[in-house]
Amino acid sequence: MQRVGGFLAGCCALLSVTLVHVQAQDQVQPAPDRGENEGAGPFDRLVIRGATLINGDGGMPVGPVDIVIEQNRIESIKGVGTPGIPISDEGRPEPGTHEIDAHGMYVMPGFIDNHVHTGGVPKAPNADYVYRLWLAHGITTVRGVPFGPLEWSISEKERSASNAIVAPRMVSFHRMGSGEAWKNRSIRTPDEAREWVRYAKTQGVDGLKLGAHRPDIMAALIDEANKLGMGQTAHLDQRGVARMNALDAARLGMRGMTHFYGLFEALYDDHDVQPWPAGINYANEYDRFSQVARQWNLITEPGSESWNAVLDEFIERDFIINPTMTIYAAGRNVEFARQSVWHDAYTLPSMMEYYRASRTDHGAYWFYWTTADEVAWRNFYQRWMAFLDDYKDRGGRVTIGTDAGFIYKLFGFSYVEEMELLQEAGFHPLEVIRAATLHGAEEIFEPQGKPIEYGLIQEGLLADLVIVEENPLENFKVLYGTGAVKLNDETRRPERIGGVKYTIKDGIVYDARQLLADVARMVETAKQADAEGSAEAK
Repeated sequence: MQRVGGFLAGCCALLSVTLVHVQAQDQVQPAPDRGENEGAGPFDRLVIRGATLINGDGGMPVGPVDIVIEQNRIESIKGVGTPGIPISDEGRPEPGTHEIDAHGMYVMPGFIDNHVHTGGVPKAPNADYVYRLWLAHGITTVRGVPFGPLEWSISEKERSASNAIVAPRMVSFHRMGSGEAWKNRSIRTPDEAREWVRYAKTQGVDGLKLGAHRPDIMAALIDEANKLGMGQTAHLDQRGVARMNALDAARLGMRGMTHFYGLFEALYDDHDVQPWPAGINYANEYDRFSQVARQWNLITEPGSESWNAVLDEFIERDFIINPTMTIYAAGRNVEFARQSVWHDAYTLPSMMEYYRASRTDHGAYWFYWTTADEVAWRNFYQRWMAFLDDYKDRGGRVTIGTDAGFIYKLFGFSYVEEMELLQEAGFHPLEVIRAATLHGAEEIFEPQGKPIEYGLIQEGLLADLVIVEENPLENFKVLYGTGAVKLNDETRRPERIGGVKYTIKDGIVYDARQLLADVARMVETAKQADAEGSAEAK
């Protein structure tokens, strides 16, 4: 049962409504209550002194600035000098009840991950492990698609909103048919689909994670969600995409998509469906994940009339793309992903076990991964990145999501990799930061018809910020919990620099390195328990 639960919780889970509920009894443990010494604040008056501000609007960085936060709201942002010149105390904001000396550091809006799941049994059985990894990498808001079962997700969302736990703020999206009240019901008609959307809204659900449902069901789900101010994103899975690609869904009013499913099918040049091999089987994950990349040469050429027509229609519909390139990146080089430097200290042994080749664990499709498979994925990424960059250049919005916990991708660390992949696609680092902050917030708030409450460092917005000692625009690697490798010219030896210093959520200041140390202790404890268990077995 545990393996079934882990499989169904995944990014590409099967869509059987009945089976989705099987996992509930195996859901991860909720986070413990936040301790007295876990995070400082919110303060009556927190002042961050002397930082360089990299905002989420794409504008030029500026500094030094002093930022005043009262409780959990940004009260003022004041320029206090010129780079290279000592700062005068004259005219600076009054002292705070707590201050952070950020001279020489960089401050950004808190990062937003718009595609997450909260672990799963048996790979990551405790939510606290996942939440600390997110916060340690500056992620202050996460959108679960879903985090877990509906009732569990809403409970954790509410606990985070009240700062009862150490966790980012949580936005809760769910699949059709989720919820205890619906576990013995099936959805067969558009009216039943609308009824479930209304039920989800009453339970505190923020939006829908759609599959490639049949057209009449899809239309009902999207229309009802839009009427109720609920967001939507879609994984247009390979079983239904022939009738519901990304353009089909956008024309029904869907606001955005995640992954790439349905995008390539909307760009086919000489096909209507992917020409699968005769023996293809969706339930065989090697078939799914090796063959999907072989669409790269089935689509229209970048820059062609039909390529541009798809881009233009998405722009017209104000469509938002949340690509999650990181979750598939191991397909380009599985050995690199398997041996990433952070696994030793921060990846639970149960997660490493889950990642290895398996017929039952979701995303563990390395039955015999070949050079040809990796070449196909590299070619696929070239086309995928070209589309994303062209879309961004036309004014289209791209946001950041990770879908970590599968395919050798670890929570938090994968977020930084997604930033690097967007830069590889052609995004300027400031455009990457914008995707991580402002555009991520807009994707959350626009369906509700509300202005953003975070995503920028701006007076009146919530105090969600990230403070780092190194310049991320120069090198995103400094955001990894393991930092970036740089030669120390004095010692003539390479050393690791960077890592987030402080993550501030709702005005509460978290020491990011302490959060990572907490995770490292969890991992070491799990390894010791495994070693003791192995010794007893002998």
